[in-house]
Amino acid sequence: MTVPYKRILTVGLSALMLVATAASGDASTSGTDPQRAFDWEIGTWRSTVRVLAEPLSGSADQWLQFVGTSTVRPLMDRRANALEFEVSGPDGRIDALNLRLYEPQAQRWSLTFVNLRDGLLTPSVHGGFRDGVGEFHGDDQLGGRPIKVRFLVFRQGPDEARFEQAFSADGGATWETNWVAVDRRVR
Repeated sequence: MTVPYKRILTVGLSALMLVATAASGDASTSGTDPQRAFDWEIGTWRSTVRVLAEPLSGSADQWLQFVGTSTVRPLMDRRANALEFEVSGPDGRIDALNLRLYEPQAQRWSLTFVNLRDGLLTPSVHGGFRDGVGEFHGDDQLGGRPIKVRFLVFRQGPDEARFEQAFSADGGATWETNWVAVDRRVR
């Protein structure tokens, strides 16, 4: 089986970003400064990840399993942060970096992932938190065809978050979840 590692890494990084965002919940939904929406995530997390091997392929779902850590460090007085993601499992390893920048004029965050396997940046996703849920959207390509990307972040307690990434090949009418990550705070 050939696994699209670039896509998995992109998805994985995006997922980490959202998972971390989900854990915070309070800062981003309580009416406080949206620039501080990721403050809750600063630290180290244990990540358990499931990745759909062949998203939007129409084939039977085969989920790949990974476990590892994500570490979030603040940058520029917390107007930005960097997330380092390292997970591995029976199907390989994902090493990635996520740079998150707050855009004050748009009052939103942009999330840009780097696959350390090939050193390439992925197209950014943009969004923020509303009613306790982080939601980020963007455009990308999968196998040469345009797709929509959606990241959702759910807080499951002060030290746990869940992230789900989905792709759409029909402009957002339907979505296929391809990445599910649960992060638990280590420190």
